[in-house]
Amino acid sequence: MSLEAAAAGLADHLREQEFVEVLAHHDADGIAAASILCHAMFREGGRFRLRVRSGITTADIPRDSSVLLCDLGSALTDLPGDVMVVDHHLPHFEGDYHVNPRLEGIDGDRNLSAAGTAYIVAQRMGDNRDLAGLALLGIIGDGQEIEGPNRDITSEGIANGFIAPRRGLRLPGRGLVEQLALAVNPYLAGFSGVPETARALVAQVTDEDDVDYESLLSRVVLAAAPNASLQALCGIWGTTYSLGREVIDEAVNLTAVVDACGKSGHGDIGASLCLRSTHALGEAWEIAARHRQAVIVGIQGARRLDEHRALFEVDDGTVTGDVADALANDLVQTGPVFVIGKNADHCVVSARCPPGIDLDLEPLMGRIAEACGGQGGGHHRRAGARIGADQVDRFRQELQKEVPA
Repeated sequence: MSLEAAAAGLADHLREQEFVEVLAHHDADGIAAASILCHAMFREGGRFRLRVRSGITTADIPRDSSVLLCDLGSALTDLPGDVMVVDHHLPHFEGDYHVNPRLEGIDGDRNLSAAGTAYIVAQRMGDNRDLAGLALLGIIGDGQEIEGPNRDITSEGIANGFIAPRRGLRLPGRGLVEQLALAVNPYLAGFSGVPETARALVAQVTDEDDVDYESLLSRVVLAAAPNASLQALCGIWGTTYSLGREVIDEAVNLTAVVDACGKSGHGDIGASLCLRSTHALGEAWEIAARHRQAVIVGIQGARRLDEHRALFEVDDGTVTGDVADALANDLVQTGPVFVIGKNADHCVVSARCPPGIDLDLEPLMGRIAEACGGQGGGHHRRAGARIGADQVDRFRQELQKEVPA
């Protein structure tokens, strides 16, 4: 079945539901995907409850109502067949209502996110073209390319006036000082976590509120270059997108705030932003600032656990994914990066491939996690696992077997 046909089938099925339990993954892509479909259902008179989760098992699925999983579920083989899944991870679920670009041979790592897939479904439910900006949260949040279906969605949003591209700093924040001092994507050594340095630089390149961006960029690049990867330096400036219909206009900002809310346990606030409510906007920005500061602390305090492999441990399990992203993409690495952090009674592991390293992390993390009594999976170059808190040494041993020094 083609992606378009699968999307149309799910759209028709959603219209028939009186009430839908919506469960979304806790990152920007998952929250945006769920919000897009909640917008579409609401406009058709549907009722729903949206909840944000870091992960699910089949046992977590409600049995007394219709269930829609967004950016979750495709890896589960034992889901009830009537569960609806909108995802872009490797598909193992074989239910009738599974919309996933990979089922049509589209690269779900690079060319279509869960949010983009949700947008395609929403377009089959009615005129939801104004939601194109929310699909950008999946592209930006998951580090995808504006290619293939992503390009089609973005171009449609631009053509209809809901997305406006421009050039500028690609650093989230409410001003230059915050953009530099809380930079984690990319992480900028010498500025990230050092507000006094950021403040001093901004003062030097600002004249009566007029910023000399050429001087700013030159100084940031010169300061960060000794420790930064080429990708990190190139990520400071580039194409940004204005989203005229959303509560935060700049796409990079909205992505960062929603992502931070979800990962720090405030997914309801992140979802409220995507549902275009401003009631918690100020709180959301503060949550994002605290989360990004925690990520910086994690990056700077990451402890290496293996002499020959990039295996690190952090104290805060809620930031493992963001720390792994920074260590893999923004600092120079010669192999895949693995970050372990404790979260309550278990450990979370995030795995990333730096640019130029091609290792299929999805089955690798699945095998290692299973050997540790846990669960793992994800994407080709970005994957994760959940293992017991007492399994760190076992994970390291299994990693040594699987990844040569």
